[in-house]
Amino acid sequence: MKIMHEQIDFPGRSSVKAKIQEKVCFTYPWHFHSEYEIVYVLDGFGTRFVADNIEAFDSGDLVLLGSNLPHFWKTDASYHEKDQKKKIKYIVLQFPNEFFKEAISEYPEFHRIKDLLNRSGRGISFSKEFAEKMRKKVLRVARSKGFERPLLMLQLLHSMAKAQNFRLLAGQYYQMQTHNFTNDRLTKVMHYLNTTYLEKVELNDVAAVANMHPSAFCRYFKENSGKSLSEFINDMRIGYACRLLLEGKMTVSQICFESGFNNLSNFNRTFKRHTGHTPTAYFEEFHKE
Repeated sequence: MKIMHEQIDFPGRSSVKAKIQEKVCFTYPWHFHSEYEIVYVLDGFGTRFVADNIEAFDSGDLVLLGSNLPHFWKTDASYHEKDQKKKIKYIVLQFPNEFFKEAISEYPEFHRIKDLLNRSGRGISFSKEFAEKMRKKVLRVARSKGFERPLLMLQLLHSMAKAQNFRLLAGQYYQMQTHNFTNDRLTKVMHYLNTTYLEKVELNDVAAVANMHPSAFCRYFKENSGKSLSEFINDMRIGYACRLLLEGKMTVSQICFESGFNNLSNFNRTFKRHTGHTPTAYFEEFHKE
């Protein structure tokens, strides 16, 4: 399925766009846009796709999506059965990536919101308990007008920023572009990995880029990335494999080798460990009618 770019218009150049919808299905298929987006499902269920993540959703699902993160929500097949009349009800809040940008970047009062928006580059799913607490706030934003709406949005973002129970949805690979590495050595390593991860990557070669002994580099990389070198490379490869699967132009076997793996069974095990699905199930879940 080809990904589409959604051009979002903000009526009257307003800073926040809000919609309360009640439909048989969500409007857009697999798509992305530069704006941040909050989706709150008031009533309904189906499957949620965010980058390389696929999960079931139901009533009370609350997610924050970062700029240019591919996504779509797909209602369950039962909504499309003949003569059925049920609809899904949800709220969508959207705001541009320039929203209070200077204040959020510079002033300490906004540091939590700044961190929240950085994390949203991988998509954030909040716990049902927290989502229930946010229900009234989300509705208030959606029903507000004029000057009140951006103020209520800031309050909502601040509450979300303080949440303790949340999960990042997309894999590590989808966050690569948003990393802000200030360490020159690590920057060089990341650049090297970004250009070679689909090939055979040798520890000695990567350590040489960092000008470190291999054993010292392993400790250094784990401390700075939170993962071993092999885990990090596999994250990148699986992220790339997910994109190839969603395009639907290659077989699983072809994607295995195209994404840097040299063994199909290992690819299948690694893919399922990262996504919770086999490659075939991942493809079928995305493309099923």
